[in-house]
Amino acid sequence: MNLPPIGPDRPWLAPLAGYSDLPFRMLCREMGAACAVTEMVSAKGMVYYSPGTKDLLATCPGDAPLVVQLFGNEPEMFSRAMDMLLEAGFRWFDLNCGCSVAKVVKTGSGAALLRTPDVLRKVVAAMVAKAGPDSVGVKLRTGWDAQDLSVFDIAKSLEDEGAAWLTLHPRHARQGYSGTARWEHIGELKRRSNLPVMASGDLFTAEDAKRCIDETGVDGVMFARGAMYDPAVFRKFLLCPDSAHSGPSGSEVARMIERHADLIREHGRPERALLRMRSIVPRYVRNLAGARTLRLEVASCASWEHLREITARIAESGPVAGQATGPQHHPDNLGEPEWTS
Repeated sequence: MNLPPIGPDRPWLAPLAGYSDLPFRMLCREMGAACAVTEMVSAKGMVYYSPGTKDLLATCPGDAPLVVQLFGNEPEMFSRAMDMLLEAGFRWFDLNCGCSVAKVVKTGSGAALLRTPDVLRKVVAAMVAKAGPDSVGVKLRTGWDAQDLSVFDIAKSLEDEGAAWLTLHPRHARQGYSGTARWEHIGELKRRSNLPVMASGDLFTAEDAKRCIDETGVDGVMFARGAMYDPAVFRKFLLCPDSAHSGPSGSEVARMIERHADLIREHGRPERALLRMRSIVPRYVRNLAGARTLRLEVASCASWEHLREITARIAESGPVAGQATGPQHHPDNLGEPEWTS
């Protein structure tokens, strides 16, 4: 078999629109991510050379193994996009059937494909016909709404079409990211499916991921928001998943910021590097004492010198006393992104 690396000791970085770009993927790989998925790429945008698509597919030799995530709802567009991606050297692909953002689902794409299972099957068949066996996965939700658990029947049909692995975020589409992920549905999918199954949803910490594996028997885990707030979650998961981890110290966060900045300067767009850091740093400092003040100052940061001054102060900060890690617990919550796929 030529699957990408899937296993309980091979954590993945999830596709995060607007976030899992090349510099962030490289940072997470340094922290122990065994595989990474690109930001979601429009199949139609790929075919018609939409502005920005090239940036979404930017990669380098160290950015491997890499899975390209596509979205859309037209099988013919997927066939043409796959030809272009295969010619460019990409090997593994994922279909986004989980994004619940309005501008995506109103086109019949993302989680809306759960409402058109025949179209979904045709899209997967088109991808597999081009890429071959062991090359195409699908990221799913449990269904369109609370009464819909169609994922189990849909998963079987996708297996029949040649899908090689599945990832389940166990919330329904209309739920977005509210409420709690229903991990029991991951366990049920794992019991029913002959394919490897990856878990996503509410894996904020290394302990969450270990507990999810223990409770569901899933084949692997995919960190999304957990990686956004602490890319070292991969290392913590691999080194000592059974023990509790406190939030990162100020010095650890400062080193993370410095390394991420270096990678953005190396692999990103230099003219946007500082602006990019202004959107990243607030998530890294959220569990530190004085996070609100630090975030406000980062938001107005206009030079690398100023950012270095802020980073020096971050290095001297400590975590909030008694603070549980994970965005759902923080008293100064930034709000959850709507664009994890």
